[in-house]
Amino acid sequence: MPTAPSGPPPADLAGPPSAVIELRQYTLRPRRRDELVELFDREFIETQEEAGMSVLGQFRDLDDPDRFVWLRGFTDMTARHRALTAFYGGPVWSAHGPRANDTMIDSDDVLLLRPATAGSGFDVSPSARPPVGATPPDRFVAATLWSFPPGRNDGIALIRDGVLPLLAETGPAPLACLATEPAHNTFSRLPVRTGENVAAVFTAYADENAHRLHVAAMRAHPRLRDEILPAIEREQTAAPRMLRLSPTGRSLVA
Repeated sequence: MPTAPSGPPPADLAGPPSAVIELRQYTLRPRRRDELVELFDREFIETQEEAGMSVLGQFRDLDDPDRFVWLRGFTDMTARHRALTAFYGGPVWSAHGPRANDTMIDSDDVLLLRPATAGSGFDVSPSARPPVGATPPDRFVAATLWSFPPGRNDGIALIRDGVLPLLAETGPAPLACLATEPAHNTFSRLPVRTGENVAAVFTAYADENAHRLHVAAMRAHPRLRDEILPAIEREQTAAPRMLRLSPTGRSLVA
């Protein structure tokens, strides 16, 4: 099986923005993460995109050495079913899937998401992807996940209309703001978490210290402290969870 090309993919692979996005978190066998990252970045990027999806980001979880996090997108649920059927029924997964699966303990922690508003998805292009073997960028990505009662939009609106503008006011604008995609999972071979109502905000920084400074500026903002956060706390079903992520060498989200 030939390896993926070392240069950027053809421009026509960029396609329209992703309207359906999977946030996938894998628990791996001890000390196998670098093996999976190397295999993934070499064999599973261009080949998934040729099947009709977008590989948006791949990350090492900084809080767990055996955790791999990644994002992929689709134009809609119909395209998702078609692309996943093609890839997981195709020769690349047949050749390399067993080795990838052997690194994993669990791969079912998956959220099915969509942009919370028009234009709040990831604005990335495969034409900008670094080649195979690229050095990981010295960047820090944070993903904050809020959980709210199913069927209620008040919490999502507080994130969208309250948190996002203040993030942009006090530091780097968010890379993306996503919310739960409520459509039924039509590709049952790959489970997703059900009964969720999540808002996910992704931000990127030159380093972790820049992120800390941004968080401190947010917490000191009177409107967030006195109005928005108390309202979110009344709506949320659990404390927000933050993923501290380090992009791999070929991640577009960085």
